[in-house]
Amino acid sequence: MKLDTKKLCVLAMLSALAFLLAAFVRVPVIPAPALRYDPKDVIIVIAGFIYGPMAAFIVTVVVSFMQMITVSATGYIGFLMNVIASTAFCCTAALIYKKNRTVKGALLGLIVGIIFATAIMMLWNYIITPIFLRIPREAVVPLLLPTFLPFNLVSNTLNAALAMLLYKQVKTILQKTRLMPISEDTGKKDGFNKGIIIASLFVILTCVLWVLILRGVI
Repeated sequence: MKLDTKKLCVLAMLSALAFLLAAFVRVPVIPAPALRYDPKDVIIVIAGFIYGPMAAFIVTVVVSFMQMITVSATGYIGFLMNVIASTAFCCTAALIYKKNRTVKGALLGLIVGIIFATAIMMLWNYIITPIFLRIPREAVVPLLLPTFLPFNLVSNTLNAALAMLLYKQVKTILQKTRLMPISEDTGKKDGFNKGIIIASLFVILTCVLWVLILRGVI
């Protein structure tokens, strides 16, 4: 990915926005320690859709590092887990969308990203959680399906829906402010329409209901 002044400016702004979301929007999805949903991956995947998977990775590392030195209490372990989780979801989605810049390409990328990130985090939670919580690995196994699986699945699905809902709006703002020329992105091929907005809102509502169910509210 070739970086120029405008791209660096956009990536810096998106990194700042993602960090603010990570710092101030932290929602407990299930009653488990250190598991909090934050929507930073929404911004990271949008950065990836605009500039490609390398941009998503750069923003991921920057935001994860900023979290580690400011609001995170999990140190380098939290940094590592954040980088793995966001890279697995955002870079996968951005890579597929880069090959097929259409609504179908975006949907396919996000769906594959959800599945891949959820599977990857199941493995890494099995590896890292015993070290972080200082408990036997055997004690983590019973938590994988009832705790880590729904957390990662709901979080990634919600991020995907929000990204689909906001991507066109973010891109339009950047184009209107001349930070991203229209020719730099294939606007006609995107085809993000009212159907996508309605579907995204439905998915978001479904995820919210699942969070309430997992929290025991309903």
